Amino acid sequence: MTDDTKKPTRRSQAWFGRQDRDGFIYRSWVKNRGIPHDQFDGRPVIGICNTYSELTPCNSHFRALAEQVKIGIWEAGGFPLEFPVMSLGETLLRPTAMLYRNLASMDVEESIRANPLDGVVLLMGCDKTTPALLMGAASVDVPTIGVSGGPMLSGKYRGRELGSGTGVWQMSEDVRAGKMTQEEFFEAESCMHRSHGHCMTMGTASTMASMVEALGVGLPHNAAIPAVDARRNVLARNAGRRIVQMVEEDLVLSKILTRQAFENAIRVNAAIGGSTNAVIHLLAIAGRIGIDLDLKDWDDIGQKLPCLLDLQPSGKFLMEDFYYAGGLPAVIRQLESVIDKTALTANGKTLWENCQDAPNWNEEVIRSFDKPFKEAAGIAILKGNLAPDGAVIKPSAATPALLKHRGRAVVFENSDDLHKRIDDENLDVDETCVLVLKNCGPKGYPGMAEAGNMPLPPKVLRKGITDMVRVSDARMSGTAYGTVVLHVSPEAAAGGPLALVQNGDFIELDVEARKLHLDVSEEELARRRAQWQKPELPPQMQRGWVKLYVDHVQQANQGADLDFLVGKSGPYVPKDNH
Repeated sequence: MTDDTKKPTRRSQAWFGRQDRDGFIYRSWVKNRGIPHDQFDGRPVIGICNTYSELTPCNSHFRALAEQVKIGIWEAGGFPLEFPVMSLGETLLRPTAMLYRNLASMDVEESIRANPLDGVVLLMGCDKTTPALLMGAASVDVPTIGVSGGPMLSGKYRGRELGSGTGVWQMSEDVRAGKMTQEEFFEAESCMHRSHGHCMTMGTASTMASMVEALGVGLPHNAAIPAVDARRNVLARNAGRRIVQMVEEDLVLSKILTRQAFENAIRVNAAIGGSTNAVIHLLAIAGRIGIDLDLKDWDDIGQKLPCLLDLQPSGKFLMEDFYYAGGLPAVIRQLESVIDKTALTANGKTLWENCQDAPNWNEEVIRSFDKPFKEAAGIAILKGNLAPDGAVIKPSAATPALLKHRGRAVVFENSDDLHKRIDDENLDVDETCVLVLKNCGPKGYPGMAEAGNMPLPPKVLRKGITDMVRVSDARMSGTAYGTVVLHVSPEAAAGGPLALVQNGDFIELDVEARKLHLDVSEEELARRRAQWQKPELPPQMQRGWVKLYVDHVQQANQGADLDFLVGKSGPYVPKDNH
Protein backbone atom coordinates (compact mmCIF):
# COMPACT_ATOMS: atom_id res chain seq x y z
CA MET A 1 0.00 0.00 0.00
CA THR A 2 1.42 3.38 -1.01
CA ASP A 3 1.53 6.44 1.24
CA ASP A 4 -0.29 9.17 -0.71
CA THR A 5 0.57 11.72 1.98
CA LYS A 6 4.29 11.42 1.35
CA LYS A 7 5.74 14.80 0.42
CA PRO A 8 7.38 15.12 -3.00
CA THR A 9 11.16 15.05 -3.13
CA ARG A 10 12.25 18.57 -3.79
CA ARG A 11 15.46 19.79 -5.30
CA SER A 12 16.37 21.43 -1.98
CA GLN A 13 16.22 18.08 -0.21
CA ALA A 14 19.44 17.05 -1.96
CA TRP A 15 20.95 19.50 0.52
CA PHE A 16 18.63 19.79 3.51
CA GLY A 17 17.12 16.30 3.48
CA ARG A 18 20.44 14.53 3.99
CA GLN A 19 20.82 12.51 7.21
CA ASP A 20 24.60 12.39 7.17
CA ARG A 21 27.64 14.58 7.71
CA ASP A 22 26.92 16.75 4.67
CA GLY A 23 23.31 17.23 5.72
CA PHE A 24 24.59 18.43 9.10
CA ILE A 25 26.79 20.98 7.32
CA TYR A 26 24.06 22.22 4.97
CA ARG A 27 21.51 22.74 7.75
CA SER A 28 23.74 23.78 10.64
CA TRP A 29 25.34 26.79 8.98
CA VAL A 30 21.94 28.07 7.85
CA LYS A 31 20.68 27.75 11.44
CA ASN A 32 23.19 30.35 12.60
CA ARG A 33 20.57 33.08 12.21
CA GLY A 34 17.89 31.30 14.19
CA ILE A 35 16.16 29.09 11.60
CA PRO A 36 14.06 26.35 13.31
CA HIS A 37 14.79 22.77 12.29
CA ASP A 38 11.30 22.26 10.87
CA GLN A 39 12.07 24.68 8.04
CA PHE A 40 14.15 21.90 6.49
CA ASP A 41 11.29 19.37 6.46
CA GLY A 42 10.71 19.36 2.71
CA ARG A 43 8.71 22.56 2.31
CA PRO A 44 9.53 24.57 -0.84
CA VAL A 45 12.74 26.57 -0.54
CA ILE A 46 12.33 29.76 -2.52
CA GLY A 47 15.20 31.93 -3.66
CA ILE A 48 14.65 35.68 -3.87
CA CYS A 49 17.03 36.87 -6.57
CA ASN A 50 17.64 40.49 -5.64
CA THR A 51 19.27 43.12 -7.86
CA TYR A 52 19.25 45.73 -5.07
CA SER A 53 22.11 48.22 -5.29
CA GLU A 54 22.64 51.85 -4.46
CA LEU A 55 24.62 51.99 -7.69
CA THR A 56 21.39 51.08 -9.50
CA PRO A 57 19.06 53.93 -8.52
CA CYS A 58 16.03 52.27 -10.13
CA ASN A 59 16.43 49.27 -7.78
CA SER A 60 17.36 51.10 -4.57
CA HIS A 61 14.05 50.19 -2.87
CA PHE A 62 14.41 46.45 -3.41
CA ARG A 63 15.34 45.64 0.20
CA ALA A 64 11.82 46.63 1.24
CA LEU A 65 10.28 44.86 -1.76
CA ALA A 66 12.13 41.65 -0.91
CA GLU A 67 10.70 41.73 2.62
CA GLN A 68 7.19 41.74 1.17
CA VAL A 69 8.05 38.74 -0.99
CA LYS A 70 9.42 36.94 2.07
CA ILE A 71 6.24 37.55 4.02
CA GLY A 72 4.23 36.04 1.19
CA ILE A 73 6.48 32.98 1.04
CA TRP A 74 6.21 32.43 4.80
CA GLU A 75 2.44 32.84 4.63
CA ALA A 76 2.19 30.15 1.94
CA GLY A 77 4.35 27.69 3.87
CA GLY A 78 7.60 28.15 2.01
CA PHE A 79 11.12 28.87 3.22
CA PRO A 80 12.57 32.07 1.67
CA LEU A 81 16.28 32.61 1.14
CA GLU A 82 17.33 35.92 -0.39
CA PHE A 83 20.51 36.19 -2.43
CA PRO A 84 22.19 39.03 -4.36
CA VAL A 85 23.24 38.97 -7.98
CA MET A 86 25.05 41.51 -10.12
CA SER A 87 22.95 44.65 -10.51
CA LEU A 88 23.00 46.65 -13.73
CA GLY A 89 22.20 50.34 -13.53
CA GLU A 90 21.68 52.11 -16.82
CA THR A 91 22.64 55.57 -15.60
CA LEU A 92 25.98 54.98 -13.84
CA LEU A 93 27.49 51.85 -15.38
CA ARG A 94 30.21 52.35 -18.02
CA PRO A 95 30.83 51.78 -20.85
CA THR A 96 27.25 50.45 -21.06
CA ALA A 97 25.07 48.18 -18.93
CA MET A 98 24.47 46.03 -22.00
CA LEU A 99 28.11 44.89 -21.86
CA TYR A 100 27.29 43.17 -18.56
CA ARG A 101 23.80 41.78 -19.29
CA ASN A 102 25.17 38.38 -20.22
CA LEU A 103 27.56 38.37 -17.25
CA ALA A 104 24.67 39.07 -14.88
CA SER A 105 22.66 36.31 -16.53
CA MET A 106 25.49 33.88 -15.80
CA ASP A 107 25.50 35.05 -12.18
CA VAL A 108 21.75 34.38 -11.94
CA GLU A 109 21.93 31.00 -13.65
CA GLU A 110 24.78 29.66 -11.58
CA SER A 111 23.43 31.09 -8.31
CA ILE A 112 20.08 29.35 -8.79
CA ARG A 113 21.53 26.03 -9.92
CA ALA A 114 24.31 25.84 -7.32
CA ASN A 115 22.02 26.42 -4.33
CA PRO A 116 19.21 24.45 -2.62
CA LEU A 117 16.34 26.22 -4.39
CA ASP A 118 13.03 24.78 -5.59
CA GLY A 119 11.71 28.01 -7.08
CA VAL A 120 12.78 31.61 -7.51
CA VAL A 121 11.34 35.11 -7.38
CA LEU A 122 13.18 37.56 -9.63
CA LEU A 123 13.35 41.17 -8.41
CA MET A 124 14.17 43.40 -11.35
CA GLY A 125 13.73 47.00 -12.37
CA CYS A 126 16.36 48.88 -14.37
CA ASP A 127 16.65 48.06 -18.06
CA LYS A 128 19.14 45.18 -18.22
CA THR A 129 18.27 43.58 -14.88
CA THR A 130 15.03 42.22 -16.33
CA PRO A 131 16.41 40.39 -19.39
CA ALA A 132 19.50 39.27 -17.46
CA LEU A 133 17.41 37.64 -14.73
CA LEU A 134 14.97 36.08 -17.20
CA MET A 135 17.83 34.72 -19.31
CA GLY A 136 19.57 33.19 -16.31
CA ALA A 137 16.39 31.68 -14.88
CA ALA A 138 15.39 30.31 -18.29
CA SER A 139 18.68 28.42 -18.48
CA VAL A 140 17.85 26.65 -15.20
CA ASP A 141 14.09 26.22 -15.73
CA VAL A 142 12.72 25.99 -12.20
CA PRO A 143 9.37 27.50 -11.14
CA THR A 144 9.90 31.26 -11.56
CA ILE A 145 7.90 34.42 -11.02
CA GLY A 146 9.00 37.97 -11.82
CA VAL A 147 8.40 41.08 -9.71
CA SER A 148 9.34 44.41 -11.27
CA GLY A 149 10.20 47.36 -9.06
CA GLY A 150 7.69 49.72 -10.66
CA PRO A 151 8.00 53.15 -12.28
CA MET A 152 8.71 56.41 -10.48
CA LEU A 153 6.05 59.02 -9.91
CA SER A 154 5.56 61.42 -12.79
CA GLY A 155 8.16 64.16 -13.10
CA LYS A 156 6.91 67.69 -12.44
CA TYR A 157 8.73 70.78 -13.73
CA ARG A 158 7.37 74.32 -13.79
CA GLY A 159 3.77 73.22 -14.14
CA ARG A 160 4.32 70.51 -16.73
CA GLU A 161 4.94 66.79 -16.85
CA LEU A 162 8.56 65.71 -17.25
CA GLY A 163 9.33 62.19 -18.39
CA SER A 164 12.46 60.20 -17.54
CA GLY A 165 15.02 60.24 -20.29
CA THR A 166 12.65 61.71 -22.86
CA GLY A 167 12.81 65.08 -21.11
CA VAL A 168 16.61 64.85 -20.92
CA TRP A 169 16.93 64.40 -24.68
CA GLN A 170 14.51 67.27 -25.33
CA MET A 171 16.04 69.71 -22.85
CA SER A 172 19.65 68.95 -23.74
CA GLU A 173 18.88 69.79 -27.37
CA ASP A 174 17.18 73.00 -26.19
CA VAL A 175 20.34 73.94 -24.29
CA ARG A 176 22.48 73.27 -27.36
CA ALA A 177 20.06 75.35 -29.48
CA GLY A 178 20.15 78.23 -26.98
CA LYS A 179 16.48 77.86 -26.01
CA MET A 180 17.15 76.81 -22.38
CA THR A 181 19.69 78.06 -19.86
CA GLN A 182 22.13 75.82 -18.05
CA GLU A 183 20.56 76.85 -14.73
CA GLU A 184 17.09 75.78 -15.88
CA PHE A 185 18.57 72.51 -17.07
CA PHE A 186 20.10 71.81 -13.65
CA GLU A 187 16.87 72.73 -11.86
CA ALA A 188 15.04 70.03 -13.82
CA GLU A 189 17.30 67.28 -12.42
CA SER A 190 15.49 66.97 -9.09
CA CYS A 191 12.10 67.58 -10.72
CA MET A 192 12.37 64.65 -13.11
CA HIS A 193 13.21 61.91 -10.60
CA ARG A 194 11.40 62.43 -7.31
CA SER A 195 10.66 58.93 -5.99
CA HIS A 196 11.95 55.37 -5.98
CA GLY A 197 11.42 53.40 -9.16
CA HIS A 198 12.54 53.09 -12.73
CA CYS A 199 11.87 55.43 -15.67
CA MET A 200 8.20 56.46 -15.86
CA THR A 201 8.20 56.78 -19.63
CA MET A 202 7.79 53.75 -21.90
CA GLY A 203 11.54 53.29 -21.88
CA THR A 204 13.26 49.94 -21.74
CA ALA A 205 12.56 49.41 -18.04
CA SER A 206 8.80 49.96 -18.42
CA THR A 207 8.81 48.00 -21.67
CA MET A 208 10.55 45.00 -20.13
CA ALA A 209 8.28 45.12 -17.06
CA SER A 210 5.41 44.98 -19.55
CA MET A 211 7.09 42.07 -21.32
CA VAL A 212 7.32 40.19 -18.01
CA GLU A 213 3.58 40.57 -17.63
CA ALA A 214 2.79 39.86 -21.30
CA LEU A 215 4.99 36.74 -21.29
CA GLY A 216 3.05 35.52 -18.26
CA VAL A 217 6.04 35.47 -15.89
CA GLY A 218 4.63 38.27 -13.72
CA LEU A 219 1.25 38.74 -12.09
CA PRO A 220 -1.37 41.07 -13.61
CA HIS A 221 -0.48 44.78 -13.18
CA ASN A 222 3.22 43.97 -12.70
CA ALA A 223 4.08 46.51 -15.40
CA ALA A 224 2.56 49.75 -14.22
CA ILE A 225 1.95 50.00 -10.45
CA PRO A 226 4.17 52.89 -9.29
CA ALA A 227 7.11 51.85 -7.14
CA VAL A 228 5.91 53.86 -4.13
CA ASP A 229 2.25 52.80 -4.40
CA ALA A 230 1.28 50.40 -1.60
CA ARG A 231 -0.21 48.11 -4.22
CA ARG A 232 3.33 47.35 -5.46
CA ASN A 233 3.97 45.78 -2.04
CA VAL A 234 0.74 43.80 -2.31
CA LEU A 235 1.82 42.47 -5.70
CA ALA A 236 5.21 41.47 -4.24
CA ARG A 237 3.58 39.66 -1.31
CA ASN A 238 1.15 37.86 -3.63
CA ALA A 239 4.08 36.81 -5.82
CA GLY A 240 5.72 35.31 -2.73
CA ARG A 241 2.57 33.35 -1.98
CA ARG A 242 2.15 32.24 -5.57
CA ILE A 243 5.69 30.93 -6.11
CA VAL A 244 5.17 28.38 -3.33
CA GLN A 245 2.07 27.12 -5.16
CA MET A 246 4.00 27.05 -8.44
CA VAL A 247 6.56 24.71 -6.88
CA GLU A 248 3.74 22.49 -5.64
CA GLU A 249 2.30 22.46 -9.17
CA ASP A 250 5.72 22.00 -10.86
CA LEU A 251 4.91 25.03 -13.00
CA VAL A 252 8.41 25.54 -14.39
CA LEU A 253 9.41 28.48 -16.55
CA SER A 254 9.41 26.53 -19.83
CA LYS A 255 5.68 25.87 -19.41
CA ILE A 256 5.11 29.64 -19.46
CA LEU A 257 7.77 30.84 -21.91
CA THR A 258 6.22 29.15 -24.94
CA ARG A 259 6.16 30.26 -28.56
CA GLN A 260 2.65 31.63 -27.93
CA ALA A 261 3.94 33.73 -25.02
CA PHE A 262 6.65 35.36 -27.13
CA GLU A 263 4.18 36.08 -29.93
CA ASN A 264 1.87 37.74 -27.41
CA ALA A 265 4.76 39.81 -26.07
CA ILE A 266 5.57 41.07 -29.58
CA ARG A 267 1.92 42.10 -30.03
CA VAL A 268 1.85 43.85 -26.67
CA ASN A 269 5.10 45.67 -27.42
CA ALA A 270 3.48 47.14 -30.53
CA ALA A 271 0.36 48.14 -28.62
CA ILE A 272 2.29 50.02 -25.93
CA GLY A 273 4.85 51.66 -28.24
CA GLY A 274 7.57 49.64 -26.53
CA SER A 275 11.31 50.07 -26.75
CA THR A 276 13.39 48.72 -29.63
CA ASN A 277 15.53 47.11 -26.93
CA ALA A 278 12.73 44.58 -26.40
CA VAL A 279 13.73 43.04 -29.72
CA ILE A 280 17.25 42.16 -28.69
CA HIS A 281 16.23 41.03 -25.19
CA LEU A 282 13.33 38.79 -26.24
CA LEU A 283 15.55 37.17 -28.89
CA ALA A 284 18.10 36.38 -26.18
CA ILE A 285 15.52 35.05 -23.69
CA ALA A 286 13.94 32.88 -26.39
CA GLY A 287 17.37 31.51 -27.26
CA ARG A 288 17.91 30.46 -23.64
CA ILE A 289 14.58 28.65 -23.30
CA GLY A 290 14.86 26.98 -26.72
CA ILE A 291 12.19 28.90 -28.64
CA ASP A 292 12.87 29.68 -32.30
CA LEU A 293 12.37 33.44 -32.58
CA ASP A 294 13.93 35.81 -35.10
CA LEU A 295 13.67 39.32 -36.51
CA LYS A 296 11.16 38.24 -39.15
CA ASP A 297 8.73 37.32 -36.38
CA TRP A 298 8.78 40.92 -35.16
CA ASP A 299 7.72 42.14 -38.59
CA ASP A 300 5.23 39.35 -39.31
CA ILE A 301 3.52 39.41 -35.91
CA GLY A 302 3.71 42.95 -34.61
CA GLN A 303 4.54 45.61 -37.18
CA LYS A 304 1.04 46.11 -38.60
CA LEU A 305 -0.56 46.35 -35.18
CA PRO A 306 -1.59 49.76 -33.84
CA CYS A 307 -0.17 51.60 -30.85
CA LEU A 308 -2.97 51.99 -28.32
CA LEU A 309 -1.07 53.76 -25.56
CA ASP A 310 -0.53 57.52 -25.58
CA LEU A 311 2.66 57.52 -23.51
CA GLN A 312 6.06 59.20 -23.77
CA PRO A 313 8.21 59.01 -25.85
CA SER A 314 5.63 58.17 -28.53
CA GLY A 315 2.88 60.21 -26.84
CA LYS A 316 2.34 62.53 -23.87
CA PHE A 317 1.26 60.59 -20.76
CA LEU A 318 3.41 58.76 -18.20
CA MET A 319 3.36 55.37 -16.43
CA GLU A 320 1.41 56.69 -13.45
CA ASP A 321 -1.39 57.69 -15.83
CA PHE A 322 -1.15 54.28 -17.49
CA TYR A 323 -1.73 52.44 -14.22
CA TYR A 324 -4.65 54.63 -13.17
CA ALA A 325 -6.21 54.09 -16.61
CA GLY A 326 -6.19 50.32 -16.19
CA GLY A 327 -2.63 49.21 -16.82
CA LEU A 328 -1.48 46.47 -19.15
CA PRO A 329 -4.57 44.24 -18.67
CA ALA A 330 -6.67 47.01 -20.24
CA VAL A 331 -4.35 47.10 -23.25
CA ILE A 332 -4.36 43.31 -23.63
CA ARG A 333 -8.16 43.28 -23.52
CA GLN A 334 -8.15 45.53 -26.59
CA LEU A 335 -5.98 42.95 -28.38
CA GLU A 336 -8.70 40.29 -28.17
CA SER A 337 -8.80 39.76 -31.94
CA VAL A 338 -5.07 39.05 -32.23
CA ILE A 339 -3.87 37.72 -28.86
CA ASP A 340 -3.26 34.02 -28.23
CA LYS A 341 -5.77 33.38 -25.48
CA THR A 342 -4.35 30.02 -24.42
CA ALA A 343 -0.95 31.20 -23.17
CA LEU A 344 -0.41 30.15 -19.55
CA THR A 345 0.73 32.64 -16.91
CA ALA A 346 2.36 32.42 -13.50
CA ASN A 347 -0.92 32.65 -11.58
CA GLY A 348 -2.15 29.47 -13.25
CA LYS A 349 -4.64 31.24 -15.51
CA THR A 350 -4.30 32.07 -19.18
CA LEU A 351 -3.35 35.56 -20.28
CA TRP A 352 -6.87 36.11 -21.57
CA GLU A 353 -8.52 34.91 -18.36
CA ASN A 354 -6.47 37.53 -16.53
CA CYS A 355 -7.46 40.36 -18.88
CA GLN A 356 -10.84 39.62 -20.48
CA ASP A 357 -12.78 41.79 -18.01
CA ALA A 358 -10.12 44.45 -17.43
CA PRO A 359 -11.64 47.95 -17.27
CA ASN A 360 -10.31 51.00 -19.09
CA TRP A 361 -10.79 54.06 -16.90
CA ASN A 362 -9.29 56.59 -19.29
CA GLU A 363 -9.73 56.15 -23.03
CA GLU A 364 -7.52 59.16 -23.70
CA VAL A 365 -4.55 57.23 -22.29
CA ILE A 366 -5.48 53.72 -23.52
CA ARG A 367 -7.19 53.84 -26.89
CA SER A 368 -9.40 51.19 -28.46
CA PHE A 369 -8.16 48.81 -31.12
CA ASP A 370 -10.41 50.35 -33.79
CA LYS A 371 -9.51 53.94 -32.81
CA PRO A 372 -5.81 53.65 -31.96
CA PHE A 373 -3.31 56.28 -30.94
CA LYS A 374 -1.15 55.41 -33.97
CA GLU A 375 -1.71 53.01 -36.87
CA ALA A 376 0.75 50.22 -37.75
CA ALA A 377 3.19 51.30 -35.08
CA GLY A 378 5.05 48.11 -34.23
CA ILE A 379 8.79 47.84 -34.65
CA ALA A 380 9.77 47.51 -38.31
CA ILE A 381 12.61 45.32 -39.54
CA LEU A 382 14.68 46.73 -42.38
CA LYS A 383 16.99 44.89 -44.76
CA GLY A 384 19.16 45.79 -47.70
CA ASN A 385 22.78 45.94 -48.73
CA LEU A 386 23.53 48.14 -45.70
CA ALA A 387 21.94 45.66 -43.27
CA PRO A 388 21.97 42.16 -44.78
CA ASP A 389 20.98 40.58 -41.45
CA GLY A 390 18.54 43.29 -40.50
CA ALA A 391 18.09 46.57 -38.66
CA VAL A 392 15.23 47.97 -36.59
CA ILE A 393 13.28 51.21 -36.43
CA LYS A 394 10.42 52.34 -34.20
CA PRO A 395 7.95 54.17 -36.49
CA SER A 396 5.79 55.40 -33.61
CA ALA A 397 8.70 57.50 -32.33
CA ALA A 398 9.81 58.69 -35.79
CA THR A 399 8.88 61.66 -37.95
CA PRO A 400 6.42 60.34 -40.57
CA ALA A 401 7.88 62.46 -43.36
CA LEU A 402 11.31 60.91 -42.82
CA LEU A 403 10.17 57.28 -43.01
CA LYS A 404 10.93 57.47 -46.73
CA HIS A 405 14.09 59.47 -47.29
CA ARG A 406 17.25 59.60 -49.38
CA GLY A 407 20.16 61.62 -48.09
CA ARG A 408 23.89 62.19 -48.11
CA ALA A 409 25.82 60.33 -45.43
CA VAL A 410 27.72 62.24 -42.75
CA VAL A 411 29.88 59.55 -41.17
CA PHE A 412 31.28 59.24 -37.67
CA GLU A 413 33.76 56.38 -37.22
CA ASN A 414 32.95 55.89 -33.53
CA SER A 415 31.34 57.63 -30.57
CA ASP A 416 34.48 59.66 -29.82
CA ASP A 417 34.47 60.97 -33.38
CA LEU A 418 30.79 61.87 -33.01
CA HIS A 419 31.28 63.82 -29.78
CA LYS A 420 34.33 65.60 -31.19
CA ARG A 421 32.71 66.82 -34.41
CA ILE A 422 28.92 67.02 -34.03
CA ASP A 423 29.03 70.56 -32.57
CA ASP A 424 31.57 71.82 -35.09
CA GLU A 425 30.06 74.72 -37.04
CA ASN A 426 32.22 73.70 -40.02
CA LEU A 427 30.66 70.23 -40.21
CA ASP A 428 29.32 69.76 -43.74
CA VAL A 429 25.76 68.80 -42.82
CA ASP A 430 22.16 69.94 -43.24
CA GLU A 431 18.80 68.50 -42.27
CA THR A 432 18.56 66.38 -45.43
CA CYS A 433 21.69 64.40 -44.56
CA VAL A 434 21.79 60.97 -42.92
CA LEU A 435 23.96 60.77 -39.81
CA VAL A 436 25.89 57.47 -39.72
CA LEU A 437 27.62 56.12 -36.61
CA LYS A 438 29.95 53.11 -36.77
CA ASN A 439 31.61 50.79 -34.25
CA CYS A 440 28.99 50.99 -31.52
CA GLY A 441 27.66 47.44 -31.86
CA PRO A 442 28.22 44.44 -29.57
CA LYS A 443 31.89 44.01 -30.45
CA GLY A 444 32.69 47.56 -31.45
CA TYR A 445 31.80 49.66 -28.43
CA PRO A 446 32.05 47.03 -26.86
CA GLY A 447 28.63 46.17 -25.47
CA MET A 448 26.36 47.95 -27.95
CA ALA A 449 25.73 51.27 -26.22
CA GLU A 450 22.63 53.45 -26.42
CA ALA A 451 24.33 55.88 -28.76
CA GLY A 452 22.04 55.51 -31.76
CA ASN A 453 19.92 58.60 -31.11
CA MET A 454 22.78 60.90 -32.06
CA PRO A 455 22.43 64.58 -31.11
CA LEU A 456 21.68 66.86 -34.03
CA PRO A 457 24.21 69.48 -35.15
CA PRO A 458 23.56 72.89 -33.52
CA LYS A 459 23.30 74.67 -36.86
CA VAL A 460 20.47 72.29 -37.79
CA LEU A 461 18.78 72.73 -34.41
CA ARG A 462 18.84 76.52 -34.79
CA LYS A 463 16.67 76.15 -37.89
CA GLY A 464 13.98 74.61 -35.73
CA ILE A 465 14.70 71.11 -37.04
CA THR A 466 14.12 68.45 -34.36
CA ASP A 467 14.76 65.21 -36.27
CA MET A 468 17.03 63.72 -38.89
CA VAL A 469 17.52 60.19 -40.21
CA ARG A 470 20.21 58.45 -38.18
CA VAL A 471 21.73 55.02 -38.86
CA SER A 472 24.01 52.96 -36.62
CA ASP A 473 24.86 49.54 -35.22
CA ALA A 474 24.12 50.90 -31.73
CA ARG A 475 20.99 50.72 -29.61
CA MET A 476 18.80 53.59 -28.44
CA SER A 477 17.29 54.30 -25.05
CA GLY A 478 13.64 53.32 -24.95
CA THR A 479 12.98 56.83 -23.64
CA ALA A 480 14.42 58.36 -26.82
CA TYR A 481 12.67 59.25 -30.05
CA GLY A 482 13.38 60.16 -33.66
CA THR A 483 13.84 58.58 -37.06
CA VAL A 484 16.64 56.35 -35.84
CA VAL A 485 17.72 53.12 -37.55
CA LEU A 486 19.38 50.81 -35.04
CA HIS A 487 20.99 47.38 -34.56
CA VAL A 488 22.42 47.33 -38.10
CA SER A 489 23.70 43.77 -38.59
CA PRO A 490 26.40 42.72 -39.13
CA GLU A 491 27.96 45.56 -37.17
CA ALA A 492 30.87 47.63 -38.43
CA ALA A 493 33.43 46.05 -36.08
CA ALA A 494 32.50 42.63 -37.47
CA GLY A 495 33.13 43.81 -41.03
CA GLY A 496 29.52 44.52 -41.93
CA PRO A 497 28.70 46.88 -44.82
CA LEU A 498 28.22 49.72 -42.33
CA ALA A 499 32.00 49.74 -41.93
CA LEU A 500 32.36 50.70 -45.60
CA VAL A 501 30.13 53.78 -45.64
CA GLN A 502 31.96 57.02 -46.48
CA ASN A 503 31.06 60.70 -46.33
CA GLY A 504 29.06 61.69 -49.38
CA ASP A 505 27.54 58.27 -50.04
CA PHE A 506 23.77 58.31 -50.46
CA ILE A 507 21.57 56.18 -48.23
CA GLU A 508 17.96 55.34 -48.95
CA LEU A 509 15.47 54.56 -46.17
CA ASP A 510 12.03 53.24 -47.05
CA VAL A 511 10.28 51.85 -43.99
CA GLU A 512 7.13 50.80 -45.84
CA ALA A 513 9.26 48.78 -48.27
CA ARG A 514 11.48 47.58 -45.36
CA LYS A 515 14.50 48.87 -47.22
CA LEU A 516 17.84 50.27 -46.05
CA HIS A 517 20.08 50.74 -49.08
CA LEU A 518 23.57 52.14 -49.58
CA ASP A 519 23.76 53.63 -53.07
CA VAL A 520 27.27 52.40 -53.83
CA SER A 521 28.20 49.81 -56.44
CA GLU A 522 29.24 46.30 -55.43
CA GLU A 523 32.57 46.87 -57.16
CA GLU A 524 33.29 49.96 -55.08
CA LEU A 525 32.22 48.19 -51.88
CA ALA A 526 34.57 45.31 -52.73
CA ARG A 527 37.43 47.79 -53.20
CA ARG A 528 36.69 49.40 -49.83
CA ARG A 529 36.40 46.02 -48.13
CA ALA A 530 39.88 45.05 -49.32
CA GLN A 531 41.24 48.16 -47.57
CA TRP A 532 39.21 47.83 -44.36
CA GLN A 533 41.04 47.09 -41.14
CA LYS A 534 39.35 45.68 -38.07
CA PRO A 535 39.40 48.24 -35.21
CA GLU A 536 41.38 47.26 -32.11
CA LEU A 537 40.20 47.73 -28.57
CA PRO A 538 42.62 49.51 -26.21
CA PRO A 539 44.98 47.19 -24.31
CA GLN A 540 43.16 47.61 -20.99
CA MET A 541 40.03 46.13 -22.58
CA GLN A 542 41.73 43.07 -24.05
CA ARG A 543 41.41 40.93 -20.93
CA GLY A 544 38.90 39.52 -18.48
CA TRP A 545 35.17 39.75 -19.10
CA VAL A 546 35.49 42.20 -22.02
CA LYS A 547 37.73 39.81 -23.94
CA LEU A 548 35.42 36.87 -23.27
CA TYR A 549 32.46 38.99 -24.35
CA VAL A 550 34.01 40.29 -27.58
CA ASP A 551 35.29 36.84 -28.54
CA HIS A 552 31.89 35.16 -28.08
CA VAL A 553 29.09 37.72 -28.42
CA GLN A 554 26.59 37.12 -31.19
CA GLN A 555 25.24 39.85 -33.44
CA ALA A 556 22.20 41.96 -32.60
CA ASN A 557 19.87 40.00 -34.87
CA GLN A 558 20.59 36.94 -32.69
CA GLY A 559 20.03 38.72 -29.39
CA ALA A 560 23.69 39.57 -28.60
CA ASP A 561 23.96 36.63 -26.21
CA LEU A 562 27.24 34.75 -25.87
CA ASP A 563 27.36 31.82 -28.26
CA PHE A 564 28.10 29.29 -25.51
CA LEU A 565 25.12 30.44 -23.38
CA VAL A 566 22.41 29.76 -25.94
CA GLY A 567 20.14 26.97 -24.72
CA LYS A 568 19.76 25.69 -21.19
CA SER A 569 21.33 23.15 -18.86
CA GLY A 570 18.29 22.71 -16.66
CA PRO A 571 17.93 22.36 -12.87
CA TYR A 572 20.35 19.50 -12.34
CA VAL A 573 21.79 19.16 -8.83
CA PRO A 574 25.59 19.53 -8.79
CA LYS A 575 27.76 17.10 -6.84
CA ASP A 576 28.44 17.72 -3.15
CA ASN A 577 31.04 20.26 -2.06
CA HIS A 578 32.85 17.88 0.32
